[in-house]
Amino acid sequence: MSITVKDVEHVADLARLELSEEEKSVYTTQLNAILKYAEQLNGLDTGDVEPTSHAVPLSNVMREDVVKPSLPIEQVMLNAPDEEDGQFKVPAVLE
Repeated sequence: MSITVKDVEHVADLARLELSEEEKSVYTTQLNAILKYAEQLNGLDTGDVEPTSHAVPLSNVMREDVVKPSLPIEQVMLNAPDEEDGQFKVPAVLE
């Protein structure tokens, strides 16, 4: 597979980019070099490679839940611009 100048023009148009003729030529050459390099992967024997979703093993690092007392409501409400009955009062968003 190779990239043509027409392909570069099409992608540039989709991205709303204005490219000079020189830039189109440079990008065509660079993209073809990238594709040529990527084609080397087709020559690799991957029959014994197990499919993975990540290149390295991942695991969630989670701490244990610890029950702690929460802040007193009076202290929390100090940050509220307006409060009513121990709750934050905000402008209505529905009519």
